Amino acid sequence: MKAGIDLGGTKIQAVVVDDEHAVAGQARLPTPRSGGPEDVAEAMAEAVRQSAAQADADPAELAGIGVGSPGVIDARRGTVSSARNLPRWEGTFALGKALSSALGPRKVRIDNDVNVATEAEFELGAGRDFRSLLGVFWGTGVGGGIILRGRTWLGRGAAAEIGHMVVNIDGARCPCGRRGCVEAYAGRGALEERARHRQDKGHRTELFKIMEKRGRDRLTSGIWARALEADDKLAHKLLEEAVDALGAGVASALNVLDVDAVVLGGGLGLRLGEPYREKIEKAMLPHLFASENPPPFVLAELGDLGGAIGASLLIKT
Repeated sequence: MKAGIDLGGTKIQAVVVDDEHAVAGQARLPTPRSGGPEDVAEAMAEAVRQSAAQADADPAELAGIGVGSPGVIDARRGTVSSARNLPRWEGTFALGKALSSALGPRKVRIDNDVNVATEAEFELGAGRDFRSLLGVFWGTGVGGGIILRGRTWLGRGAAAEIGHMVVNIDGARCPCGRRGCVEAYAGRGALEERARHRQDKGHRTELFKIMEKRGRDRLTSGIWARALEADDKLAHKLLEEAVDALGAGVASALNVLDVDAVVLGGGLGLRLGEPYREKIEKAMLPHLFASENPPPFVLAELGDLGGAIGASLLIKT
């Protein structure tokens, strides 16, 4: 057995899988909002412990632990840098070493969170019938993964950053510090900031009342979905802007890569589901050069566990 961890801005999802990639145990914990990388690493270790207990396995006997993480990854050194959606993680932290220390000496492999989720969909999920793939993961941020000729394309280390494709010159400020990126309009973190700003300007919304009622301290994907169900006008408007940005960004990527298929995943992508997949595909078509022959645009099949399952694939047994 081996473990996989999907480290996100709001949650830590861990799984323990068998040799056939079947999930034998899983655990989901909130990502710490305070402290620093050490606190996040301990929460990750605890998620592995809980997953292993559910699988009736000893963490010390796992073949290894794969991690899908945001930020800049140095796979050789096992470090993560500039994971700005996580608390006080602006610098470099030896995540692999921390997990080994917490769980005992074992193999730890780290890669970009969206790359491993895309790899999982390519090998086991919605992309398994294709040779090339663009993964679009819509959640706290907007991430991308590229598979070309059956292999993940990393470029010089910054490939597939679809969230930072510019769709509006001198547009809204993105969490990355630049302007006009897809993520500035579509990332859940940026959406929350835009919602607060418009509420302060007098726009009415139930978003923050729903958040308080649900005992949350940020606008999760579920809260956005509930606001849509309540026909919240501001939620509809902001998500329409997000769809427009995603459509333009995906089309621009396809105009360069012309891959066989696009897979939509991530917290918001999965929670809002098929209706919003259709909206993004429709928003994509006017910007697509080969609009008469668009590639299949499908929802991720592995759901919330896809990132963690993909991380487990980093451990070769």
